[in-house]
Amino acid sequence: MSTKSNETISPQADGGTTEFEVNGRQVSIQASPYDSLLDVLRGDLGLISPKNGCQPQAQCGCCTVLVDGKPRLACVTQPKQAAGKKVTTLEGLSESTRTQIADCFVSAGGVQCGFCIPGIAMRANALIDRNPNPSRDEIAFELRAHLCRCTGYTKIVDAIDLLAKARRGEPLPKADRSGKIGTRLERFKGRDFVLGDFRYVDDIKIDGSLFAAMRFSDHPRATMRRIDAQKALASNGVVRVITAEDVPGDRYVGLIKKDWPVLVAIGEETRCVGDILAVVVADNQHTARNAAASIDITYDVLEPVTSPEDGLKPGAPEIHPDGNLLAESRIQRGDTDGAFSSAAHIVEDDFSTQFIEHMFLEPESCIAIPSTDDDSGTMHLRVLTQGQGVFDDRRQIASVLNWDRERIHVELISNGGAFGGKEDMSIQAQVSLAATVCNQPVKCTLTREESFRLHPKRHPIRMNVKVACDNEGHITAVRARMIGDKGAYASVGAKVLERAAGHACGPYRVPNVDVLSQAVYTNNPPCGAMRGFGANQAAFAIESCLNRLAEKVGIDPWEIRWRNVLEQGDSFCTGHRLTKPFGLKKTLEAVKDTFRNAKYAGIACGIKNVGIGNGMPDLGKAVLVIEQADRIAIHSGFTEMGQGYFTVCIQAACQETGLPPEIFMPTTQTKLDVDCGQTTASRATVLGGIAVQRAALLLKADLDAGKTLAELVGKEYRGEYACTYTSKLGADVKDPKTHLTYGFATQVVILDDDGRLKRVLAAHDVGKVINPTLLEGQMEGSVHMGLGYALTEDFVVEGGKIQSKDIKSLRVLRAHHMPEMELIFIEEPDPETAYGARGVGEIGLVPTAPAVAGALAAFDGKHRTNLPMTDAPAAQAIINPRWKPTASDGRATNGR
Repeated sequence: MSTKSNETISPQADGGTTEFEVNGRQVSIQASPYDSLLDVLRGDLGLISPKNGCQPQAQCGCCTVLVDGKPRLACVTQPKQAAGKKVTTLEGLSESTRTQIADCFVSAGGVQCGFCIPGIAMRANALIDRNPNPSRDEIAFELRAHLCRCTGYTKIVDAIDLLAKARRGEPLPKADRSGKIGTRLERFKGRDFVLGDFRYVDDIKIDGSLFAAMRFSDHPRATMRRIDAQKALASNGVVRVITAEDVPGDRYVGLIKKDWPVLVAIGEETRCVGDILAVVVADNQHTARNAAASIDITYDVLEPVTSPEDGLKPGAPEIHPDGNLLAESRIQRGDTDGAFSSAAHIVEDDFSTQFIEHMFLEPESCIAIPSTDDDSGTMHLRVLTQGQGVFDDRRQIASVLNWDRERIHVELISNGGAFGGKEDMSIQAQVSLAATVCNQPVKCTLTREESFRLHPKRHPIRMNVKVACDNEGHITAVRARMIGDKGAYASVGAKVLERAAGHACGPYRVPNVDVLSQAVYTNNPPCGAMRGFGANQAAFAIESCLNRLAEKVGIDPWEIRWRNVLEQGDSFCTGHRLTKPFGLKKTLEAVKDTFRNAKYAGIACGIKNVGIGNGMPDLGKAVLVIEQADRIAIHSGFTEMGQGYFTVCIQAACQETGLPPEIFMPTTQTKLDVDCGQTTASRATVLGGIAVQRAALLLKADLDAGKTLAELVGKEYRGEYACTYTSKLGADVKDPKTHLTYGFATQVVILDDDGRLKRVLAAHDVGKVINPTLLEGQMEGSVHMGLGYALTEDFVVEGGKIQSKDIKSLRVLRAHHMPEMELIFIEEPDPETAYGARGVGEIGLVPTAPAVAGALAAFDGKHRTNLPMTDAPAAQAIINPRWKPTASDGRATNGR
């Protein structure tokens, strides 16, 4: 902004007047005592590029601005600290600078969900002003205050390096804007994400909006006897306190099983500390939160069930009426007892994995806007959501309100990351209820601590795995017993443990299989979908066993995998015979020399189902609507959450129609029937891509017939695909087919001579590369998440209560922690999917943790069986900045 003017902003409570300059404009702030500089910039001045990812923790970097040219975290900067100074946000940079920043980040692929990028871009601008030619290591270290959960940082460093080169006069790479399949089409709305101009839910302001805050349970298990909301109701600005009595419909929601109350009623037991007991609605966010905290709850506190083993004991308190065992999955093929009795070698051990927080950068947020039909007087509701399934949101909201679904319109606002953590509803039902009760728009955004409480985590799974092989190292039998901590509510936990069972043998031929998995309720935080969905827990166990069998046989870890990996015509663990071509052995071949030439290296293979399958239909639906002669809407039921799905939709449309990408506008909302369920199981590109392709072909036929887009305005073209042939796990059928397709991978992790992470080589059969930039970003982000899962990350829960209070305690890897990454893409197309592509959203981290474990075993001879492996030197080098290698680290004499 170049205009200079004086402006006085008056909040509700006077905390003194402060004057400073914001983007060239002099402002005078009568600051409230509770306001941060971030509150003033976003709330009072309407500047949305600084994002609120964790206020007041100051641990994500999303709120970075410049104060007198130096990067500062606005969420912990008080307005008075800016007095007399110049505050600059991305909105205040010159247009040429803004364009240059956006072009570099988009060109390099340094933006996915985009929520963290404006803060990073602001710091990058300051860095290059100070150091015009930074090294990659200097860039990574400069980013240590920033967290990105999507990219793995590689492309962010690429983008900043490119920006420095552009400032020095070097040209940017030429962009391919054809939009065709296989090209590096730039991310849809990428520039808006980079510059912070894209409005996430919390950035959207609705006139006349009220604000909601949740009152959570103080105890994981307690009978609620009384709610005293007198203090809250007496607070100036509070409009309403809503409790279970105000729910007109079904209080229980759930994607598969309706066991999760949107509000716990008096006389009922709480099941976890994420239970919501009341909702406060007020005229501003601070008042709502303070009033919610003032609500006094009387409980009879009860002893919680805190482990699945305890939950299965006779006489254990029943968390739900049907008991604590949510589900069992069983796979039995062949004669495992006979195979073990005749085996040349057997390895058996116990393995455990941990709770993991998704740590998407954008906390949960929702807006519900009521309206009344002029003719009938019927209330309708528009809901702005960040969820992974708008149609499931609508179905559940309608059930809670006791409304017909047609009265509710749910619209996706592309979210700031999800990774499975936004499949279940979070606050959509409560906000919708508040809006209808108050007959005003209502908005709610959770704090980071509240987000930790509410949404489901990755399942901790304890596993006993026994594997046998013959003298040549051919696997003859696998027996696995898995027990998963479901937490308080079902979510999709039955399916996660089902998937863990189905992947218990990894991507290997195993003639004799005996697997039992159990999903068990506890009073811990709920567990649900997270990237990998049970496959990565299973991989950690089976891959570790293979390494030890290789030692017994006298061959190396690469060779034992080569002798056992699945080939076309073999049967997967579930009994599914893989009749279509795939390139798993090619991924092994691609890493062979690197693995064998490294001193301290670990290797692991991976398989991950694509599509829900197991007897459930996998649907893809899309509708192309000609809105104007130069604009075509692509309606799809799947969610854009940083993975680039909307960009892929545009590429499919461009490929088939030959039209330019800029005329296509993807959207996800319930206006048209494009319900295809949750954006889960790595299936959006595979299913949605086919649907868009088919719809685009219909449009192309009209264009080929001589019609113009102007003549076709208003016409709709529908494309659909359905995979309905899969079998339930354990179904008594001759030739079971449990999934549409699979992703396949081999990864190698290499340590340096001190045991630190040095390099990761990831070879993946992706079927078809739709967009190289998006694909690379997905894989690099997956590996980043896998490394954290292996070494450092832990969401600590004790006695049903959350001990991980802030982002720092999660120990998510930062840019300067990341090793070099190399990606190899094998293209073995699947004949049934969109352009032959395989879903890649999850497979990227399935082999990572066991590959790390293998590298650590090569380094110090220890076979680790529990995640995270924090005792390892590779972990200590990350966790403890002062760590130095010592002789006690126990390096193996000759490496692997």
